Amino acid sequence: MAGMIKKEDVEKVRAAADLYDIVSASVTLKPSGTGTYVGLCPFHDEKTPSFSVRPSLGVWHCFGCGLGGDVFGYVEQQENIDFREAVEVLADRYHIELHYESGSGRNEHTGSKRARLLEANEEAQRFFVSQIMSKEALAARKLLGGRNFSQADCERFGCGYAPQGWDNLVRHLASKGFTQQEMLDAGLARRGQRGVYDYFRGRVTWPIRDSTGRTLGFGARKLYEDDAIAAKYINTPDTQLYRKTQVLYGIDLAKAAIVKKRQVVIVEGYTDVMACHLAGVDTAIATCGTAFGAEHAKIVRRLIADDSLGAIQLIGPLKVEGQALSSRIVFTFDGDAAGQKAALHAFGLDSAFLSQTFVAVADDNLDPCDLRIERGNEAVRSLIERAKPLYDFVIDAAIGRFDTTFTAGQMGAVKAVAPLIAQIRDRSLHDLYTRKAARRVGVDLDVLQREVANERRRLNVRDEDAYASKRRYGAGGAASREPRGESGRNPYENPAARKALERRDANEQTYYRIDDAVFICEQQFMATLIQVPRAIDRGWFGQLTLSNFMTPVFRSLFQAIAAAGGLPSDDTPQGLWMHNLTKAGGPLLEPVINELAVMPLPLPAPEHGDDGAEVPAPAGGVGGGGAAAVQLRPATPAERQYASELLARLLDMGFMRRIGAAKRKMAMLPDGEEKIALLGQITQMETARKDLQAQVYGNNVG
Repeated sequence: MAGMIKKEDVEKVRAAADLYDIVSASVTLKPSGTGTYVGLCPFHDEKTPSFSVRPSLGVWHCFGCGLGGDVFGYVEQQENIDFREAVEVLADRYHIELHYESGSGRNEHTGSKRARLLEANEEAQRFFVSQIMSKEALAARKLLGGRNFSQADCERFGCGYAPQGWDNLVRHLASKGFTQQEMLDAGLARRGQRGVYDYFRGRVTWPIRDSTGRTLGFGARKLYEDDAIAAKYINTPDTQLYRKTQVLYGIDLAKAAIVKKRQVVIVEGYTDVMACHLAGVDTAIATCGTAFGAEHAKIVRRLIADDSLGAIQLIGPLKVEGQALSSRIVFTFDGDAAGQKAALHAFGLDSAFLSQTFVAVADDNLDPCDLRIERGNEAVRSLIERAKPLYDFVIDAAIGRFDTTFTAGQMGAVKAVAPLIAQIRDRSLHDLYTRKAARRVGVDLDVLQREVANERRRLNVRDEDAYASKRRYGAGGAASREPRGESGRNPYENPAARKALERRDANEQTYYRIDDAVFICEQQFMATLIQVPRAIDRGWFGQLTLSNFMTPVFRSLFQAIAAAGGLPSDDTPQGLWMHNLTKAGGPLLEPVINELAVMPLPLPAPEHGDDGAEVPAPAGGVGGGGAAAVQLRPATPAERQYASELLARLLDMGFMRRIGAAKRKMAMLPDGEEKIALLGQITQMETARKDLQAQVYGNNVG
């Protein structure tokens, strides 16, 4: 087993890793205060952003579920790997060579298991692409050419060809140094009676990538009738990298447009994605071998975010001066029975998502690829623009099956549509759709309302309000009121669920509330110290003792700062300062430190770059494994003044407490030298107290 990664290499990776870049690959981040960004948490389901990132400090924290940490912690949570693997993954990404402690039998970085699987997939993609122009791949080129895709189009989307035979890819990967076990673990090969053989054979291939462009797996279409696998399309089986419920084909190509336009178009196939992008619909993506589900919805929602104005949720289609404003999800289901079934499946998603969801169905039930072939690019764009709300599509389809000119047809439509309306969990909408459907069917409202109410009870539909104000944890009230152990799950199995439950317990209790000047001063001082340690006056900080803090958590944090070596030197790297502090604080104080690190301070922003982010100084470059660490940035005059005011208050409270204790002691002493000496000490402390206030507040001291 390999030894520990050398500490200096870990720090090189920490200095090189761009937390904003890594997080924004899967979460849309928006500026929020000085150098802080917020988005929807990738580790628990939420509708209002409570996930904060402070790139300049290399720290992230979610105020909803309580998770947080540095860049390594984020990769650990995101990829479900341990610390060592997280360092190795980031080292691979930033091309940094790792060295291991001597005696381990491994002195250089050869890649983690996960990294090796990614490398195997990338090599397989190069192999498939190299085969597409071969003589054997004529059938593949004909299939793609018959769908109006040029050679340049195929290159853009990474189309390839898996040759017929037994082990062409296996032998190629073996020649590149990959083991058979790595091929099996990547889902590129299978083990049979004759040995290990290619999983993809005689098929057109498409690379399935994550939002950063890493190849996680493949999709492949059947070309030959004698194919041993009968399925028209096959995908990489679930692996450490590839989970069909969590991957979306085309997300790497569409991500930037999705974030910018706040729209996503969900189609049913790889060629449909290609057709949409080539037609100008550059937000198109597709699921891979499974229906669009809750995990896919979370990925999409984190990219498009939710519309909000303060505490008011702006859910549903909005327009400003004729332009679409709100987030929009468009499905291109077929209008046939299978398409309607797929639309019904989408009813299981949450209310906020569905109220922004539309369905686009072309005439003659053409999919986007066939529509482009028959009618051109403009027809594809028009299809998306004319999309119909999902609820209307499903309800109208159900009613349209019946001849409502007859009483029996009306009752049939009522019975068919009632279960659909009942599944609309948002109480703000289901009553409106009941009225709308009743008018279309031609029955009295109370007839349909009774049927909907019966179905709602039978289906045990959870009532929601997508338009209600959403509250965060720690916002002065209880968080989610969902019952413990919902869906029979054990929250201890999920760190985010466990922390959410612990936070809810703390928020819902009524026996301990903190909202006073002492707590606020101590909290703001600790946040300032963590975020801008160079704003703290070293001389004054040296006068602080444990008695200057009353809040237990800040007393413990003050001790952790001492254990970390006190205030950091000016040339300490940002990431190392946070690492040393969290290491000294231990697992109990780490979430407190992370939360304080992203907490907004009541200060004007320092220097900003073009994107509104803090500009650290000085910043080092990255290259050749010799990343230069970003040093602690200098404090602005406003930050130094604010830190001085907070320090003065803490020191003043310390003086006040010592003066009070001395006066109580003096009151119990008889007249004499001891009492006189104590009086002198009190006088000195009162003078020091006034001098301190004068230094900070000038002449405005009474």
